[in-house]
Amino acid sequence: MERRDLVIVGGGPAGTATAIALARRAPDLAARTVLLDRAAFPRDKTCAGGLIPHTIEILRELGVELTVPSVRVDQAVVDVAGERIEIDSPACCWVIRRRDFDAMLLAAARARGVEVRESVKLLDARRDDGGIRLETSAGPLWTRAVVGADGSGSLVRRSLVSRDEGWVARALMCDVPIADDQAPARFEFDFRAVLDGLAGYVWSFPCLIAGRPHWNVGAYSLARRGEGERLARLVDERAAAPDVPRKAHPIRLYRRGLPLSAPGVLLAGDAAGVDPLLGEGISFALQFGQLAASSLVDGFARNDLRFGAYDKAVARSAMGRKLRRLGFAARLMYGPAGPLWFRIARLSRRAQITGMNWYNGVAH
Repeated sequence: MERRDLVIVGGGPAGTATAIALARRAPDLAARTVLLDRAAFPRDKTCAGGLIPHTIEILRELGVELTVPSVRVDQAVVDVAGERIEIDSPACCWVIRRRDFDAMLLAAARARGVEVRESVKLLDARRDDGGIRLETSAGPLWTRAVVGADGSGSLVRRSLVSRDEGWVARALMCDVPIADDQAPARFEFDFRAVLDGLAGYVWSFPCLIAGRPHWNVGAYSLARRGEGERLARLVDERAAAPDVPRKAHPIRLYRRGLPLSAPGVLLAGDAAGVDPLLGEGISFALQFGQLAASSLVDGFARNDLRFGAYDKAVARSAMGRKLRRLGFAARLMYGPAGPLWFRIARLSRRAQITGMNWYNGVAH
C-alpha cells in the first residue's frame, strides 16, 4: 500500500490554496503530499463565481495572478424594502467561472511541486496503524495526515471528524445568455422576498461563458429543505428563461463550535463552512487553505499531528471573526425582525458603503 505524509482531498480553492501555501512555506513537505479530486479538470462547479477584492489580495499572497476570463463589476444594485439602491464601487468584484478558476489554481499547485491526481474518488476513510487509511477508486493510500477540502458533503468530515450535518443552506441557479452589447458591469442583489418570509435573497451576476456574456441568476435560502418551490419560482421570475437548465446545491455554513479538526485531520473550505449571510465561499476557502497550511507546517515540524489548536486558530483569525459576524447578521436580517433591519439599512448611504467595503475587505 502506498504511504504518504499528507493527502489533500479536494481540488477546489480550499484544497489548492492549502497545497500552494504549503509549497511556499515547506516545499519538502509539499513534495511528500498528494492532492486528490474525483473530477478531471476543468470541471463545472455550481457557483456564482464572485471574487471580492480581498480574494484578489489572497491570491497575490499565494503568488497566483488571476489569468482566467472575468467580468469586472463596478456597481452594486440592491433591491430592499421596496427601494432600488445603486452603489458605485469601482472594481468591487470580479466574476469568474469556477470551471476556469479552479483549473487555474490546480495547475498552480501542480507547478509548485504538489502531486495532483485527478479522477480519483475517495470511497472511505478510517484510522489505521497510527495514521489514516484512504480507500480510493485508484487503490488504498495510508497517510499521516489528511486535509478534508471535499465540499459541503465532505466524506473526510463525516468519517473522521463529525457526522453532524451542521448548518446547511440551499442555492438554485442558472445561466441566461444576453446580447453582446448588453454586457453589464454591475451585480444585483434582491432582498424583497425577505418581506415574504424568505431567509435569503435573489441575485444576478454578470459572467462570460465561452466568451459570451450571460447573467448568472440564482436564489439562496438559509433553509435547505422546504424552500425548493419558492427558490424555483424566484429564479424563474428573475431569469425569464424557462428553457435554461437549473442547478441546485447545498451550502454548508460556518458555525463556531462545530469541530474543524481531529487527530490527523483538518477541514477547509466548504467542508468547514462558509459565509451564512450570502453563502460566499471562495475567499474563505483560500483563507482556510492558508490556515490549514500553517497548522500542517507547525504540526510536522513538532511531530505532533493532533492539530488541537486549529479550531481556535480559525476562530481567532480575522476570517473567523468575520464569519461569526456574518452569522449574526444572517440571523438578524433573515429572522423575524429582518424587514425592520432592511428598512433601516436602506436609509443610510454611509452605512451601505461601509458595509460593502467591510464585506469586500476594502479599508477606507
